[in-house]
Amino acid sequence: MKNRWDAAAAAALGDDPLALRVYSSRLLGADPALVLHGGGNTSVKASVPNLFGEAEEVLWVKGSGWDLATIEAAGFAPVKLDLLRRMAALERLSDSEMVRAQRAGMIDPAAPNPSVEAILHAIIPFRFVDHTHADAVVTLCHTPDGEAIIRRLFGDRMLIIPYVMPGFDLARTVYAMTKECDWSKLEGMILLQHGLFTFADDAETSYNRMIAAVSCAEEYLDANSSSTAVSGEEPEPDLLVLAAMRREVATIAGGGCIARCNTRHHPFASRERVADTVGKGPLTPDHIIRTKRTPVVVDGARWRSQITAFTEGYRDYFHRHADGHTMLNPAPRWALWRGVGTVAFGGTVREAAIIDDIVDHTVAAMERAEQMGGWQALPESDLFAVEYWELEQAKLAKGGSKPELSGRIALVSGGAGGIGRATVAALLAAGACVAALDIDAAALDRLDANPALLTVVCDMTKREEVEAAVAACVRRFGGLDIVVSNAGIFPPSQSIAEMEAADWQRSLTLNLTSHQWLIQAATPYLKLGIAPAIVINGSKNVPAPGPGAGAYSVAKAGLTQLARVAALELGAFGIRVNTVHPNAVFDTAIWSEEVLRARADHYGLSVAEYKRNNLLKKEVTSRDVARLIVAMAGSTFAATTGAQVPIDGGNERVV
Repeated sequence: MKNRWDAAAAAALGDDPLALRVYSSRLLGADPALVLHGGGNTSVKASVPNLFGEAEEVLWVKGSGWDLATIEAAGFAPVKLDLLRRMAALERLSDSEMVRAQRAGMIDPAAPNPSVEAILHAIIPFRFVDHTHADAVVTLCHTPDGEAIIRRLFGDRMLIIPYVMPGFDLARTVYAMTKECDWSKLEGMILLQHGLFTFADDAETSYNRMIAAVSCAEEYLDANSSSTAVSGEEPEPDLLVLAAMRREVATIAGGGCIARCNTRHHPFASRERVADTVGKGPLTPDHIIRTKRTPVVVDGARWRSQITAFTEGYRDYFHRHADGHTMLNPAPRWALWRGVGTVAFGGTVREAAIIDDIVDHTVAAMERAEQMGGWQALPESDLFAVEYWELEQAKLAKGGSKPELSGRIALVSGGAGGIGRATVAALLAAGACVAALDIDAAALDRLDANPALLTVVCDMTKREEVEAAVAACVRRFGGLDIVVSNAGIFPPSQSIAEMEAADWQRSLTLNLTSHQWLIQAATPYLKLGIAPAIVINGSKNVPAPGPGAGAYSVAKAGLTQLARVAALELGAFGIRVNTVHPNAVFDTAIWSEEVLRARADHYGLSVAEYKRNNLLKKEVTSRDVARLIVAMAGSTFAATTGAQVPIDGGNERVV
């Protein structure tokens, strides 16, 4: 394991204990083999002046909700040290009572809630305490001879603690075990099936001890096992099956869902007895809140019945251990797809990414442990206790309500400019994942970076590129729910008599035919979508064409008719198809200065007058159109299909 300590960087912080605590905490958080997504915690003991100028001993401990990788000074909660030590001596204390007492003992009421392991940090008689869930150490714990191996590797310099659920019970156990302990002989503690503590009176030594201990475990694993090598090309998942699985999970969960397929795990997913391995339990109990105790194992055409069986099995598991609890949603959080890889299911792209990361580390640990006698896990009763631990449930509840389109997957053609760009931004703001298609690679690069955004360079006049773009969207996010068919051009103004054949054909291909290709490519996935919808970007020229715009008006009229037929054909599958008819949206690429001036001249108006030439005397913007498109994709239009809605400020010829 790489030691990231930089003596110069640390020296620049001087003797500020909290600054050093932030620095070394970030070093730990920078390595996912030590902590993942908020895991682990750190602390430092320091003397601070109170209101009366008197020195008071406090424990600065990582606050709930903070991540070691990015933690700042504000992420540490200062708690009176004496209070925490006195709490450790109590015979009984519920975790809820512990949290309230810790909160009451803080010297800064604006700080986050202290870690549930604050008492444990307090009773360790060293200034700096580091705690991680190091993969290598926890992997050894999950082998049949794990405890014996750990004792041989670390001898008396590590205190070995049998598994106890985190919180007051763990602190009380360590307190009892260490009453007669000679702490000066210890460099740390290993909590079996949980993680590793190291400590010292200075930040560097505590950090170095952590790296040395984990490196020792890694070296042992390397000498006694190996990672499964990835041979050959990764398999390409059946995208229709992926989309169908995603909808099934979303239906059980009762919300949107992103399905992240990881084919790098296909060697592991192809093992003969892999179902037995993954059926035993997670890498650490902390992960269960994200991943549940086990994944669903699916293969071939039986995936639907296997997901159903998983759900029923989860209900049985709940009832075996329930004691006044309310059952959580029984949908699987990840799947082991035999011969393909793994699939992480999350309500948002971030949730799916976190689960995928956890699964990545879990698979690596399981591969190692299987070579060392087999993967061992905690009894399901212990895992249930963590999954239904009131404090863990409180963490999840902090998320609040999600945006309306959270967990939904959208595709926008012509997504890099004008109405398309505004629509992409509006869909992302509404919580959707979005695939933005555009022929302009540079314009796509200018879109704001977002993990929920996939950009695809696509020439919509080439059918194979349209089909590949749809597949890329499904491959990235797991399905498709919303199609905004927006790509288009405004040809040069020409009378029918003077029209160039190439201009006519170009308009028909992009403004009409490409939309049919997109609908055709997307429909199989929309049939498997969540509240699926197609929104067509039409034009005012459909109900009210103008002279000199024949190529554009005819294509858009055909597109509107295509949308009407699509509404008739796809309604049976629950797919809504609606059309917006914008007019005079001038912040788009089709309205070049030349085109704008020509149209204004045609009507005998100035450019400024032409921009507001509507009943409301209002200039319609791309954002206005985007808001309407998002509304059409959402619940507001849940009972509407085949509609044509103008967004033009009120046009006399349309009204």
